[in-house]
Amino acid sequence: MLQSKKRFIFILIIQFMVVLASIGLAYAVRFDFNPTKIDWDRLAQLAPAVLVIKLSIFGCFGLFRGWWRYVSMADLVQIVKANILASLAFVLYVVLVYRMVSIPRSVLVLDGIFCFLLMGGLRFATRAFRENYLPMFTEEGVPAKKILIVGAGDAGQMIAREVRGNRRLEYDLVGFIDDDPKKQKTFFQGVKVLGTTESLAKIVKRDDIDEIIIAIPSATGNQIRAIVDRCLSLDVKFKTLPGVGALIDGRVSIQQVRDVDLNDLLGRKPISLDQAQISNYIYGKRVLITGAGGSIGSEICRQVANFNPSKLILFENAETPLFLIEQELSKTTPDIHIVPIIGDIRNPARVEVIFDEQMPEVVFHAAAYKHVPMMEINPAEAVNNNVRGTRILADAAASVGVETFVMVSTDKAVRPTNVMGASKRTAELYVQSLAKISKTRFVTTRFGNVLGSNGSVIPTFKEQIKNGGPITVTHPEVTRFFMTIPEATQLVLQAGSMGQGGEIYLFDMGEPVKIATLAEELIRLSGLQPHEDIEIVYTGLRPGEKLYEELLLDEEGALPTHHEKICVASCAPSARNELIQKIDRLILSAKELDLEAVRTGLQDIVPEYQPVEHKQKAKIIPHPATAIHQ
Repeated sequence: MLQSKKRFIFILIIQFMVVLASIGLAYAVRFDFNPTKIDWDRLAQLAPAVLVIKLSIFGCFGLFRGWWRYVSMADLVQIVKANILASLAFVLYVVLVYRMVSIPRSVLVLDGIFCFLLMGGLRFATRAFRENYLPMFTEEGVPAKKILIVGAGDAGQMIAREVRGNRRLEYDLVGFIDDDPKKQKTFFQGVKVLGTTESLAKIVKRDDIDEIIIAIPSATGNQIRAIVDRCLSLDVKFKTLPGVGALIDGRVSIQQVRDVDLNDLLGRKPISLDQAQISNYIYGKRVLITGAGGSIGSEICRQVANFNPSKLILFENAETPLFLIEQELSKTTPDIHIVPIIGDIRNPARVEVIFDEQMPEVVFHAAAYKHVPMMEINPAEAVNNNVRGTRILADAAASVGVETFVMVSTDKAVRPTNVMGASKRTAELYVQSLAKISKTRFVTTRFGNVLGSNGSVIPTFKEQIKNGGPITVTHPEVTRFFMTIPEATQLVLQAGSMGQGGEIYLFDMGEPVKIATLAEELIRLSGLQPHEDIEIVYTGLRPGEKLYEELLLDEEGALPTHHEKICVASCAPSARNELIQKIDRLILSAKELDLEAVRTGLQDIVPEYQPVEHKQKAKIIPHPATAIHQ
């Protein structure tokens, strides 16, 4: 408070001097700096008036507040407005009081010009001096990190502006790198474009660069990968910006610069949504999300909240995850009515009460057991949750007239070799069969592994790297389709707006990725070298796992939709009565804990289910680096 008061007084004194200097300089210029020609008496009479008039108006425009080090074009516009109004008011005073007697008109014009130039010039000179001539140091007195920004576009310039204006960031901006030939040797925000990515090595060595910020949020995965490879070869730290959506929303800032994430390196453009189509079925609706505390479920909650539902019902079995997502949404979307409900989809009475009381219009079903080896050991629970729970939930949705029911499935449901995949395929079949007889639109989304979800490879690998290794991979040739959590949830939302019911929607996930390659890249992104700093060892396929996953059965064809990244599987649903009888027997076997009958029942419903037996875990054997390099 005291500091603010001192700053106000200091600025007031400076403005006082500027106003006096302007009127004095105007007289001096008008009379060719000849003091004998100046009417000093008239100048002395005008000085108090011009001070009162101009300082009052400048105060109304807020020119006694703010930090000159951050002055911008918006501040310049305010100074122009304030000076025009103040000059007009001063002229009006002179006309009414002195009738322009002994006051040259040119003095009034020059006074306004000099006042504007001095006010604006002092502010911009302060900013220029701080940004260009004061050395950058950290709070401990250590020289700040020297950084390069790759990309001199809008995002790069926003980063440059904030780096140069905010000394607390402890960055010293050396220059830009950009491949656009038109930008070479030009200046942006007072910072020079030093060269292209081809000259990155020379610039890093010459200027002793500590860190590189990749500010090209619209770049493709392949472009990012090429830049990252250059950074890796130079042994220099690098970070990147969030996606282009943050730039469009005006949310990009230096605080959002993050370490390069594998999400950037998938080699696939991010999915784009038909916002209007999604809004049509979510806006103002009562939306229920099962598994609301999980990786996918919680992200669905966040994204659904962006479309302003009238009520968001969070259905979750685990107390702490439910508490956390409810607290987060209450802060970020306070205007949305959020109803957190602890319950189990396997409890038909509880589910029925929830549907009767909340009357949801849209349901996203993300609750499921998903870990393959765990479900191999607990097949009865996999059936009880993934099959019976889905059936209870879908029947309740149909009975109360839910408009849209979106089920989250997995690529492991295609030609499954494990209980988890077979149970999800059974759930798919039941939802499809129910769509034939219900007014509710039942749709299914099927996608691959989700980067960063709870228990997935990326968090596991990061923890292993943190502990010094080794990273464990099941097999050197194992491949998986990957997508990010936002991509997965966006597919779920988009799918709910498409089709008439009974469809299974698939996402264009690009080419499958080797898990070994993923492990290597994550080690490098952590600033380490695979097989030197962190060892990669192979443990053998776990129970129920296979080398590769698929998104379609042989008998399923992929038909295009109006969305370029989404297609629909063309498959005929099973005969409902026969399917119900088989599911009844399967659920009974699970209830009786007859595990052999559970597996047999799953094979009866899903004929393509071929269990893979892994009688013993493979021995951990280090793999030579050359065996997995591409």
